[in-house]
Amino acid sequence: MTVAVAMLGSLAMPRALAATGGACSHPVLVLTAMPLELNPLVAKAKLDPTKRVDVAGKKFYGGRLAGNDVVLAMTGIGPANATHTAEAAFSHFKCTFGAAVFSGVAGSRYNIGDVAVPARWTSDGKSWLSANPYMVRLASTLTSRNVKLSQDVPVGDAACACPGVDAATPVHMPQPAQIYVGGDGETSDPFGGHAVPCLGGGGDIAGCAPCIIASDQPEDAANLAANAPTIADPTFWEALFGTQTATTDAMDAQDEETAAVAAVAAKYTVPFLGVRAVSDGQNDPLHLPGFPFQFAVYRQLAANNAAAVAIAFLDQWGKRRHPHTFTR
Repeated sequence: MTVAVAMLGSLAMPRALAATGGACSHPVLVLTAMPLELNPLVAKAKLDPTKRVDVAGKKFYGGRLAGNDVVLAMTGIGPANATHTAEAAFSHFKCTFGAAVFSGVAGSRYNIGDVAVPARWTSDGKSWLSANPYMVRLASTLTSRNVKLSQDVPVGDAACACPGVDAATPVHMPQPAQIYVGGDGETSDPFGGHAVPCLGGGGDIAGCAPCIIASDQPEDAANLAANAPTIADPTFWEALFGTQTATTDAMDAQDEETAAVAAVAAKYTVPFLGVRAVSDGQNDPLHLPGFPFQFAVYRQLAANNAAAVAIAFLDQWGKRRHPHTFTR
């Protein structure tokens, strides 16, 4: 056994995951739902323009992130979009993905800004899909002591006008953010199986491309002025998602995409992990009335913290996934 495995203790990698030889690099598929979730990942990635492809109406960006070859993509909002994007990825890329990670925001029983990495996911409360056990155990090595999480609520970029705006507002979370690994995640479908279309000028929530590379979606710029006032209004999102003022007090993460992607990853036998930070949850210093009002204020804080954990996980994955590091 190598030193790396000895340090990991029980983190023994399944044999199937260790076999990554050959010319194929087995990139990690990293998905988010919205531009605001993909932006902090793109900001840290080194994208290769020659590896950008459009598949079934979805944009995929190849490059490097935290020591890994990655394919980044935005699914769009809701389970239908998540399933469609994941299927497009797995069917198009002939080099098998070494893993799949979803990074995003969620409702939760935890405090706003905290990050949840559930061990299992459900879409109906009855049947469950497990995250990959090795990935969960590796995620459990991440804590708020070795991953920098923010307490300062950023301005964000609702209109996708100023990519990467993380200037702090006067709002500061009263407690340091924590990372919780294990427990339950739930994916709901308020859209009745319908795919929610992205919007030209849809900003950091419903836009069709990451704000940080907004030139990839020229119609966003063309429609920005007309749509920006609408997308910045929480009542617009309340109308889109339905009235949901109650924040879950039972689930570690409650979202609209992760279980759908987990199901597709299971179909293709690719190890999967969902990382969700809390945009609407407990200990709100502004005492806002739940979703969508908490989401409107805290979405970028949550997205940034989720990305920080996802990147820290990928760093550990990149260091420990190679065949020579593990016994067979």
